[in-house]
Amino acid sequence: MKEQKLTPTIVWGRYNAGIGFNNNIDLDEEVEANENFFIGKQWEGVKANGLPTPVFNFLKRVVLFTVASVTSENLKLQAQPLGNSGAKGEFYKMTSVVNNEFDSIFEFNKIVNLMREVMRNAAVDGDGCTHTYWDPSIETGQVNKGGIVTEVIENTRVFFGNPNDRRVQKQPYIIIERRLLTEDLKDRAEKSKVKNWEQITPDNSGRRENRSEQNAWSNDRTTTLLCYYKNKKTGTVWCYECTRNVEIRNIDTGLKLFPITWLNWDYRQDNYHGQAMVSGLIPNQIFINRAFAMTMISLMTTAYPKIVYDATRISRWTNQVGASIGVKGGDVNNVAKIIDPAHVDPQIAQFIQLAVNYTETFLGATPAALGDVRPDNTSAIIALQRASATPHELTKQNLYSNIEDLGRIYVDFMANYYGIREVEITMPKEIPEEIQQFIDIKPGEEITGTFDFNTLKEHPMVMRLDVGASAYWSEIASMQTLDNLLMQSKIDLVDYLERIPDGYISMRQELLEKLRSQRAEQEAQQGMMPDQNVPVQAPGQGAPQGGSALRKGGLLNDGKPIPIPSGPGNGTLQRSLSQGKAV
Repeated sequence: MKEQKLTPTIVWGRYNAGIGFNNNIDLDEEVEANENFFIGKQWEGVKANGLPTPVFNFLKRVVLFTVASVTSENLKLQAQPLGNSGAKGEFYKMTSVVNNEFDSIFEFNKIVNLMREVMRNAAVDGDGCTHTYWDPSIETGQVNKGGIVTEVIENTRVFFGNPNDRRVQKQPYIIIERRLLTEDLKDRAEKSKVKNWEQITPDNSGRRENRSEQNAWSNDRTTTLLCYYKNKKTGTVWCYECTRNVEIRNIDTGLKLFPITWLNWDYRQDNYHGQAMVSGLIPNQIFINRAFAMTMISLMTTAYPKIVYDATRISRWTNQVGASIGVKGGDVNNVAKIIDPAHVDPQIAQFIQLAVNYTETFLGATPAALGDVRPDNTSAIIALQRASATPHELTKQNLYSNIEDLGRIYVDFMANYYGIREVEITMPKEIPEEIQQFIDIKPGEEITGTFDFNTLKEHPMVMRLDVGASAYWSEIASMQTLDNLLMQSKIDLVDYLERIPDGYISMRQELLEKLRSQRAEQEAQQGMMPDQNVPVQAPGQGAPQGGSALRKGGLLNDGKPIPIPSGPGNGTLQRSLSQGKAV
């Protein structure tokens, strides 16, 4: 079957089909409501008629806590050879180069921060998405320029060719919608010698054309579609970019994988969009806000005392301090009366607090995890925190899998765009003996040389994600353990300073060097100066093995008691005997 040639009309038709699918599940409305509730606009569209509209946004605290607990670890991506290979030791050099590039790409793109944004979008909107592309203008300090750039994309701007499958690499095509400044787009199209570039004009986004407030701010922008699809003839991913009626480019990226990662907070069957964490919390947030609003109305109308007076006997009442009030005849005892204010049932406040506590607890944000408990027992608190984090393990594993997919995309980009570059090769500290005979580099050695990244196309690799805990309570537990070891004299001060986390003691390295030099001087003096109070044995008396003339029980090797020196002074032997220690 001959592959269909893409045109702006075909791509725009696929784009409208994606919009229709999202409209059927009310995606745009759900995302907008979730975003408003998350940022605190929780009375949007409600006519208050002058009534109080309080916002007690516990929802945001729970979401941020959950996202932080999932992404609060140090992430390090590692590449390893896939299976047995005839290349043997050459694979170790390749993986060393790739791993160094991973560190550089992670630092350049701030991947840890991007992953927090992805998880935040997944929790609030339902899905998190990253898009990776090649920027040829990035300076590298070498002959070959260009670098890999990763950005976060909203789920409302990504359309899968098969919306019933959430697997990215199984899609026939993926469309990304972008809103670009019309003038910038026309300049780029003109420089690229695009036909009919003059026809590029401002327009409205297909999914937002009914929102006047959006149109007011986007009348100088043009909707541009990026359509990634796999060419059956070449077996690679192609990128088709167009506006509503102008084709801008149709290029072979050379990639084997779609440069997109997709993460659902919670899966929905037969749907590439996931279920957001916030969607299930909105009813609880609405109840709490309404309960507070009704309580405020009650307090504002009935919380203050009222005075009722007899209008037939008093013409006018005044609250002025010290003012006189005239009464027309009769007894003044029953002229006026103060009505006590109504009391708010304390069960209302208790029920509101109960709703908040239950919501936080069911989501794993227990008081121990949030740090709202008294730290009497550190070990118990750590155990509770670990138990509360258990419900998030599935979400955390989804994040790790997402990062591994991102690593495969990075290797794909390296193989097709890097070319020959100067690299630093750092060999692993531990290399199997059967591999060392094929490598002319020692374990842990670092060398600099050139590397042809095109060779990565011929050598498949497997991604491994190493994760290291960096939570605050982990440092507290480590510090407490080290303090106890130091106080019990299990370790000395040098061992203590070498193991404490960074930032606790200023100028720690200088202090360590000073203590080490003092220790070296003391050991040198003890080795050169013998104790004057211990008698030196004559040759032939049989010095004990190990170089010491003393044994427990105060006996020499010949069985005779150790002579105790007399006279002024208090030597080492006298002090040991006076303290009752065995010599």
